Amino acid sequence: MEVMEAIKKRRSVRRYAKRKVEEDKLLRILEAARLAPSARNIQNRLYIVVENITGDLVEACNSQGWISSSPVIIAGILDPTVNRWADTDMAIAFEHMVLEAVELGLGTCWVGAFDESKVKSLLGVPGNMKVYALLTLGYPEMIPSSMVGKKNLEEIWARERYSW
Repeated sequence: MEVMEAIKKRRSVRRYAKRKVEEDKLLRILEAARLAPSARNIQNRLYIVVENITGDLVEACNSQGWISSSPVIIAGILDPTVNRWADTDMAIAFEHMVLEAVELGLGTCWVGAFDESKVKSLLGVPGNMKVYALLTLGYPEMIPSSMVGKKNLEEIWARERYSW
């Protein structure tokens, strides 16, 4: 699959089939994250793979019930004191995982709405570390058919200077 094709196919999936994600696919997705660039190559990123999605974890995610249909959640963990680009580095790694998931026929959804202290407690994350985001992962039960609400290319860029 071409990268642009994966970008165009990517959707936020919130309904997953009751099907386990194969270990080799999970490792490929984590490898995509590992290969992502980071500021000064610090690689300040850790990942916790959760396959036992409990009611407590769903509750910690602001009770978003759809999360329980996901067979896997990947938590992105970083040390916010290492450098000021830690969040950006993790965002790049997450997007690498998202695009690899598309390539493998899997769906994902970034979860940013969660109670960090509860998630940290449930996953045993030390207090000095930050849970950047969660990423649901699995085989989509349903994929939205089209990308809606995107601006036209001409509306989002200018050459040389701000011109809006």
